[in-house]
Amino acid sequence: MTDMQPKLLIGGEFRTSGSAAPTEVINPCSGETLWEAPSCGEAEVTEALSHARAAMETWPLVHGWERARVLRSIAAEMRARTDDIARALSLEIGRPCTQSAGEVGAAIEQFEWYAGEAERLFGETVPSRQGGRLLIEHEPVGIAAAFTAWNFPVNLPCRKIAPALAAGCPILVRPSEQVPMTTTLIVEACVAAGVPSGVVQLLLGRTQDITPRIMDADEVRKISLTGSTRVGQMLVADAARTMKRCSMELGGHSPVVVCADTDVEAAAAQCAGFKFRNAGQVCIAPNRFYVEDSVADRFIATFKSEAEALVVGDSQDPAVTMGPLTRDSGREKVERLIADAISRGATLVTGGARPAGRNTGYFLEPTVLADVPDTAQIMSEEPFGPVAPIARFETFDEAIARANATPYGLAAYAFTGSHAKAEALSKRLHAGMVGVNTFMIAHAEAPFGGVDHSGMGREGGREAIRDYQNTKLSHIMAG
Repeated sequence: MTDMQPKLLIGGEFRTSGSAAPTEVINPCSGETLWEAPSCGEAEVTEALSHARAAMETWPLVHGWERARVLRSIAAEMRARTDDIARALSLEIGRPCTQSAGEVGAAIEQFEWYAGEAERLFGETVPSRQGGRLLIEHEPVGIAAAFTAWNFPVNLPCRKIAPALAAGCPILVRPSEQVPMTTTLIVEACVAAGVPSGVVQLLLGRTQDITPRIMDADEVRKISLTGSTRVGQMLVADAARTMKRCSMELGGHSPVVVCADTDVEAAAAQCAGFKFRNAGQVCIAPNRFYVEDSVADRFIATFKSEAEALVVGDSQDPAVTMGPLTRDSGREKVERLIADAISRGATLVTGGARPAGRNTGYFLEPTVLADVPDTAQIMSEEPFGPVAPIARFETFDEAIARANATPYGLAAYAFTGSHAKAEALSKRLHAGMVGVNTFMIAHAEAPFGGVDHSGMGREGGREAIRDYQNTKLSHIMAG
């Protein structure tokens, strides 16, 4: 459909074919083929590992200031390619074209932030009680591997590439099969910016053809996954065999507590805007809304209006404000959860069906459910789609207990006009990230990640770069 061509990047060489059968990428707006992507087999993975080992002999020796220069060059190259990257993103996952460039900008910030961090990778010297000095230094952990999901195909790989390069680690990138073109454009920017051969490599293809070889390789010392809890559990088990370090950003099921003392209509509008972003396919999307009973009717009415104001359609139409789900299986899951909630007593406020007149693509109307019981599957299972289940609560303690009643702990949100309640919600909501009166919790300069079944480790901020480093202590005595 376009002149774009996904490519592998192995040892500094772009390739349009691999030893495994190509993978077909489907346009979620039409069900038609966008392009075929080359796919790696074991031979390409083995070759990429060899190049990464060679890069591990040189890249860690490059001074932090020089690594910072390369990172800033990547940012500049990506900025020049913003339109192309945004277009590929929009085509591959179905996000409206008017909303895609913002993710490219957020990814560029990752390289700019970690350029500064690369310049500040200082150790520490401590006088020893036994004489001499204790030298504490941070060294690259080794070869890293990044496994990324399709829902944010620019920001997710860049949040792994940037700190790895800043720390001095070569990195192998294996993105979702759905987004090969978007990722190709990212690594093209890396090469154009002067990243040496073997330092960044792109392995496109099927999980079974790539991941086992990487996980078996002892020289791969760090893996970073953005994906489901189930996949994270499998990779952690595999990583244990060779004691790989793991960073895992896994599933979430974010609650929102809406107190009566907030601006209810403003809160509902903000909740709806973020809920239906990317058709609800966001790991930190608000998924369970607990609204104080006295204001619940007002909240539901505003949420309904906001949902019905969305324009659902093809991602390339500038008038569209919500595209399709990226995969048909995702739509089927959301439909199942809606039907289950209604069967258990929830009220369908709006949506709940496939849009009339759209016989192709994976579209679903923005959906609002009211008075959803805690027994409904959607209150314990992440929908990852455009459906908002709303429940009522009577007391503050009840709201906290119900919000914390899942094994997940990625993000949580709350709306209140009380400073005391804001402090209490921040402390008592069990999550790696809490937004009070805001959904803006993802920042290049701040840690991003969850607890419990939502994962381990952090991306963003100073914490992330430490996951790509080992700490070495040397006790140096006078000779």
